[in-house]
Amino acid sequence: MPVRDATNQSERILSLWQGSWIAALAVGVITWGLILWPVVAFRRKRNATGLPPQTRYNLPIEVFYTAVPLIMIAVFFYFTARDEDKITALSANPDHRITVTGVQWSWQFTYASDGSDTTTVTGTPGKPPTLYLPQGESVQFTLHSNDVIHSFWVPAFLFKMDVIPGRTNHFEITPKQRGTFKGKCAELCGQDHSRMLFNVKVVTPGDYHTYVSNLQQRLVEGSAQ
Repeated sequence: MPVRDATNQSERILSLWQGSWIAALAVGVITWGLILWPVVAFRRKRNATGLPPQTRYNLPIEVFYTAVPLIMIAVFFYFTARDEDKITALSANPDHRITVTGVQWSWQFTYASDGSDTTTVTGTPGKPPTLYLPQGESVQFTLHSNDVIHSFWVPAFLFKMDVIPGRTNHFEITPKQRGTFKGKCAELCGQDHSRMLFNVKVVTPGDYHTYVSNLQQRLVEGSAQ
């Protein structure tokens, strides 16, 4: 389930969606009102003959019907562009860097630690991997795909981004709440798309460093999974 404060971006994304839904509902109410009002007010009376008076080439109404949608689109565009710029903004020196690689049909997470050392966890459709994140510290993600288009999605974070072959995408978040969250692929990518799952575990920074260090040690020993 979505969590309001799961990341530093959750509140902004939620506010954008709520505003969009409120505007859409308002438009719906007005539209239904304009449909039902003439149905009731101008319905044909019993035994009436002929057509009611027709209105055509009403310039004020035509200007109104043209201007209002343009204004609405401009407002939606402004708020979407404003929030998108902030949601996708990247810092020059994030606390951590993680590379996410989509494969048929699972995920691979590569953790970059101090220096140039990295360690990788690769899942399978039958054994989904777990992505560890540190609470309160920024994480910059680099997204790759080895085969087809996937989509990296953590519903609780209210955010997803496509993973496209030949193109590198980036985003950055700061997890705010500890816990375990579900992740999945949001792009129909093939036979085992429905099994392309993963878990996200937000832990303390100390536990995160311990996990990455243990992964590196297991990699040296040839047993990292």
